[in-house]
Amino acid sequence: MTYRIVHYINQFFAGIGGEEKAGIKPESRSGAVGPGMAFKAAFGGDADIVGTVICGDGYFAENMEEATDAVIKLISEFKPDAVIAGPAFNAGRYGTACGAVCEAVAKRIGVPVVTGMYRENPGVDMYRKSVYIVETSDSARGIKDAVQAMSRLLLKMLNLGTVGSPAEDGYIERGVRVNRFYDAPGSERAVDMLIKKLRGEPFRTEYPMPNFDRVPPAEPVKDIKNATIALVTSGGIVPKGNPDHIEASSATKFGTYCIAGVESADAASYATAHGGYDPTYANSDPNRVLPIDVLREMERAGEFKKLYDYFSTTVGNGTPVANAKKFGTEIGERLKKDGVDAVILTST
Repeated sequence: MTYRIVHYINQFFAGIGGEEKAGIKPESRSGAVGPGMAFKAAFGGDADIVGTVICGDGYFAENMEEATDAVIKLISEFKPDAVIAGPAFNAGRYGTACGAVCEAVAKRIGVPVVTGMYRENPGVDMYRKSVYIVETSDSARGIKDAVQAMSRLLLKMLNLGTVGSPAEDGYIERGVRVNRFYDAPGSERAVDMLIKKLRGEPFRTEYPMPNFDRVPPAEPVKDIKNATIALVTSGGIVPKGNPDHIEASSATKFGTYCIAGVESADAASYATAHGGYDPTYANSDPNRVLPIDVLREMERAGEFKKLYDYFSTTVGNGTPVANAKKFGTEIGERLKKDGVDAVILTST
């Protein structure tokens, strides 16, 4: 038996275009497209890509429910035995779409699904509990390894109906605890691990904990009265019209805009580009997210010396950690170069 596989990809991997084509609506094509050819080869004679469903990352992010329904309808028309999505690597919007599609396929169609992402892709935390996500590199340079690992896992699901541990099958931990029986009680196993740790011997914990970045706090401002303070926000406040086209989610860029002489972030001139919260209150008074009005009052009162002439902005929802770090580094370098003493970071 040759299994029927449907492949979900975005506009870039379909060869349609980049960000300028991110708004295309869901469509389907017969057979394999783009990276689907690599999957087809990896499956050998065990499975075949019978159809490819494509959707622009921007369209999916901005119309999630509608896009999901449309994609599921297109996938269903191919009568698949399984669905594979991506791999999305570290592309945030693509990862979110792959996770959402796989979750919806599993619930509505009831066939095996597999996708692939870099561990820091925001789609991982959103869908790891409901979808098998193979760990990939952070870019398409790792396509060969990703295709092999994803194909291997999907075929195992189809042929055996079972999945091994994350270490065995290469998928990201789902946070699912499974009961196991041991000959030795937990107290003995814990002491054994402790002794190995004290001796510097290798051991493997039965309860792995997540790793968090340790970021040392900045030193306090020594002289606030003579400080220049900058505003930075992940709440998405931008000049009306969003001149740099910052994405509503999974941002790939930030914007920096002049506020010299601006007394208030009024609704006539500013609005939010953020797609992760109800924008009503932010758009009716953007100062709620970007408090230029209050900071001008404090500046006039002499509580600090000067409000920096520019503010930087992006959106935080679904933005990959790698992108966020890059934004922070670039913004920070400019602020230090311009003699800024402190930053007020606002979110939503």
